[in-house]
Amino acid sequence: MDFNMKKLASDAGIFFTRAVQFTEEKFGQAEKTELDAHFENLLARADSTKNWTERILRQTEVLLQPNPSARVEEFLYEKLDRKVPSRVTNGELLAQYMAEAASELGPTTPYGKTLIKVAEAEKRLGAAERDFIHTASINFLTPLRNFLEGDWKTISKERRLLQNRRLDLDACKARLKKAKAAEAKATTVPDFQETRPRNYILSASASALWNDEVDKAEQELRVAQTEFDRQAEVTRLLLEGISSTHVNHLRCLHEFVESQTTYYAQCYRHMLDLQKQLGRFPGTFVGTTEPASPPLSSSSPTTAAATMPVGPSVAGLAPPGEAALRLEEVSPPASGTRKARVLYDYEAADSSELALLADELITVYSLPGMDPDWLIGERGNKKGKVPVTYLELLS
Repeated sequence: MDFNMKKLASDAGIFFTRAVQFTEEKFGQAEKTELDAHFENLLARADSTKNWTERILRQTEVLLQPNPSARVEEFLYEKLDRKVPSRVTNGELLAQYMAEAASELGPTTPYGKTLIKVAEAEKRLGAAERDFIHTASINFLTPLRNFLEGDWKTISKERRLLQNRRLDLDACKARLKKAKAAEAKATTVPDFQETRPRNYILSASASALWNDEVDKAEQELRVAQTEFDRQAEVTRLLLEGISSTHVNHLRCLHEFVESQTTYYAQCYRHMLDLQKQLGRFPGTFVGTTEPASPPLSSSSPTTAAATMPVGPSVAGLAPPGEAALRLEEVSPPASGTRKARVLYDYEAADSSELALLADELITVYSLPGMDPDWLIGERGNKKGKVPVTYLELLS
């Protein structure tokens, strides 16, 4: 008990000394040991890394789980070291509702059959989303969270310790400075008055006391300087380790992009399959009539994403009799021609098509047996096939 009281009193004295030194520095009444420029740059880079890692982590969590209540629930489960319960994705929930609607409205009706097909596709989309969330959480969120809860806490602890060592060092410097000033004052020759022998005795005694105080202060300063240098080196090594953290986060970022690419490629493939089942051209969801793209390889999501259609193609769309159509022999019908405004730019795939510019007006008409997704367009003396999806038919 006696030992603990002494330790408590010693700790209280150290805390008070640091508080006094810190307060005097804030008011400009005490000198402060400055760190070198390289060390300051390391501190700034570490703080920036920590701040941006927190922002990226939080926003990625929002991307993966937009529902704030669900995020709070998952956070509480993690803090309680309990397994997060499996959650149904929005796509899977929509699939469930569509399947129930088809069962009640009639699974043999056209609407019911379509609901069942779309429900199956939405269920696959929900499963793909679940896999993406799981992969992104492990490969991206977990490393970021480990840095904030592990490495950064260690860095913060050593920085606080360095700050305390610096306060102790500056307090020792201030104490030594005051002791030397008092020693110099004590060694000055006293005034020769009637009490001259007494003054000499007091002066010699005070000088000896301040000599001892200066020696003690110098010893404490050497110890404080050694501890400060040692702690500064430890902190410097930890701060330089931020470069390794950047390399690790870069690798995790590549894995996140890869998993996101795979997810969107799977979604695109599922929607293509659904459109085929519904008997529509796979490109119509982006305003085109391009035939189905080659099957996407799950092992190469980047290639799959790059094959998404961005414009119509005539290959394989025209009926056999229309392939041999000679436009120079085509004459517009006596009636049935209409004006149309072009919605988007369109580059002709071959000589049988007419290139289009957005917002221009052309004359269009159809021929017997022609593909309903295409019309004949005329602009001046130029003539060619044009896709209906790129036009707004006027009166």
